[in-house]
Amino acid sequence: MAPPRRILASSGGFLSTGLWGVVRPGGIMLRALELTQQTRPRVCFVLTASGDDPAYLSMMYSAMAHSGCDVDHLALFPQPNRAPADVLAEADVIWVGGGSVANLLALWRLHGVDTAMHDAWERGAILAGVSAGSICWHTGGPTDSFGSTLQLVDNALGLLPYGNAVHYDSEEQRRPLTHRLVASGALPTSYATDDRVGILYEGTEPVEVIVDDADAYPEARAYRVEAEGGSVIETTLAVGPIPSR
Repeated sequence: MAPPRRILASSGGFLSTGLWGVVRPGGIMLRALELTQQTRPRVCFVLTASGDDPAYLSMMYSAMAHSGCDVDHLALFPQPNRAPADVLAEADVIWVGGGSVANLLALWRLHGVDTAMHDAWERGAILAGVSAGSICWHTGGPTDSFGSTLQLVDNALGLLPYGNAVHYDSEEQRRPLTHRLVASGALPTSYATDDRVGILYEGTEPVEVIVDDADAYPEARAYRVEAEGGSVIETTLAVGPIPSR
């Protein structure tokens, strides 16, 4: 039997500890680890979207120090630290960080990371991430990759046949632009997440909404945005299992 294909696309994953530059895994990342069913999961960080920022990478390693994981990373700057396919083939969870999704997609295709990600998904690795690391798995979505005015990126990997909107509750351009793009057909039916919220997909079906800390963020939600009868319908998806349609 083929392993399940899972993607956890989010606007979160890690929570502040109250210390400058120090974070800890939130409910989204912990759910990704749980899904591996491994005693000691192998986690690979891919921070292409931030230019493999060393401080960001250090923060991620530190965050996982007490999580019972083996941690590795794939870097593409200034050159790949190892063959991308080899690095990703060893991972149980691949976590893609935030930044420029447009730059991420260009570099992934240049270095064959797009193909290696598809192969990892097919073999059962959990593909996950935040912001750019959420949009990348879909057909595309609104992005600030090109400047302060959000624009559409529509050449994402397309493992999931939906548009994607991140930071839906905290960045005022996200919701209206998503609605316009869906209404015009520039994006297909799309899924959106408030900050600190993720959506788990099995195959290509959204099955669960996950929040980093339900007690601290009780109002955080996900959404489905779709065109219907000439209008755009936004459906709120509460934390927990997503009802099948």
